[in-house]
Amino acid sequence: MSGSGAAPPARLSIHDVMPATLPQVADIVARMHAHGLPPATLLVVPGHDWDPAGIAQLRTWHEAGHALAAHGWHHRARHIRGLRHRLHAATLSRDAAEHLALTADEIAALMQASHDWFPAHDLPAPDTYVPPAWALGAITLPALQRLPFARIETTAGMLDVASGRTEHLPLVGFEADTPLRARALRTWNRGQIALARATGRALRVGIHPHDRALKLADDLEGLLAELGRAGTARAA
Repeated sequence: MSGSGAAPPARLSIHDVMPATLPQVADIVARMHAHGLPPATLLVVPGHDWDPAGIAQLRTWHEAGHALAAHGWHHRARHIRGLRHRLHAATLSRDAAEHLALTADEIAALMQASHDWFPAHDLPAPDTYVPPAWALGAITLPALQRLPFARIETTAGMLDVASGRTEHLPLVGFEADTPLRARALRTWNRGQIALARATGRALRVGIHPHDRALKLADDLEGLLAELGRAGTARAA
């Protein structure tokens, strides 16, 4: 972990859990176990070709203590919609910010379908929703309160839907596939870790399936090792 001082409390999540990424997710779960870390929250993308073996794997992970959260539907925007989405795609999300291409009604319908997929496949209904790329899009709080989720995670932190209050929490990520993205993310992560240490707020650690093969793999491994030694991590 960059910087000095004790490891902050941390909340761990593994993103983009879908049939094509299950081997990589299993590898990350194994590395977390090797570091003595607790189970993470697994962010499941329902709108793919899940077969019975994949569903069984999700059930096995849940039974081992991993929480399941809903994470969009396809995790891919159908088009780039407007200036905000264009800037977000260019700087952060590329084509992953699924919500930003949708109207408010379409976002609500997608979130409801994402929730309903779990009990339809004999999995526990999720109470947490994480929009792809943490981009919630143009949906109001009253509309969110009509949906079955208690918490929604955005870039800023964890939104308690009933109260409308957001718990602002630092966030680090490691999905860097170019030198420029690696430099930018490393700088961002250092600042976020420093903020977590200074404020005592929990550090959200968002892990993506291919992070261990990308340019910040060593940073991720070092952070997991330190959190394991400190014993401060839990599911997001």
